[in-house]
Amino acid sequence: MSQVAIVTGAGSGVGRAVVFELAKRDFHIALIGRRREPLEETIRLTRSSGGRTIAIPCDIADATQVQATAARVRGDLGDVNVLVNSAGTNIAKRSLAELSVEDYRHVVDVDLNGAFYLVHALLPDMRRRGEGTIVNVVSDAGLTANRVSGAAYVASKFGLTGLTATINAEERRNGIRACAIFPGEINTPLLDRRPNPPPQEARMKMLQAEDVAACVMLAIDLPQRATVEQLLVRPRTA
Repeated sequence: MSQVAIVTGAGSGVGRAVVFELAKRDFHIALIGRRREPLEETIRLTRSSGGRTIAIPCDIADATQVQATAARVRGDLGDVNVLVNSAGTNIAKRSLAELSVEDYRHVVDVDLNGAFYLVHALLPDMRRRGEGTIVNVVSDAGLTANRVSGAAYVASKFGLTGLTATINAEERRNGIRACAIFPGEINTPLLDRRPNPPPQEARMKMLQAEDVAACVMLAIDLPQRATVEQLLVRPRTA
């Protein structure tokens, strides 16, 4: 029987790469993102498998939308075995000298609160079944602050690190495991939101989306008795 996974940020980057890997394993997959078109494009690019794929536009920063999305996934695909929180955002004016309160709230709402809303919506069913895997794609900015990511992004990623650790501390007795993945620079569309987007030559030396997807699948594929709680991965070349 196929397992069911929810992947946020599934319209591009790491989220899309994770969908490709899950499809190879015949998962039923719910693709979550703000806009339907990129999600449908991911489905078109996904190699056919024994699992079903559905696209659900959802603003994960809206707790009500997240609850409705979780209910729809249960109704259309069944109980969720795996949650991959891959959605993330940032803004151009991100340093403390120029960061606005509005932009700060927006980044934290998407990068931290959105992940929590999904965890909150899915945990009761995972507890009832006594199993579940949650993978949060964080950032190495969730371990050490830097001058590039910006205050809102760093704060949200530190929060996501803490959320992941709390899931393991409180829910391991219920058969639920969580993994925080801390990638270094990744060549994804999020780079275009930097004040000075890096050139193509620099992007090719970064981690690629499929590299991080492989880390996600390690956390998912391990036997239920094993938990990778944290995984730090960086480009081999600077």
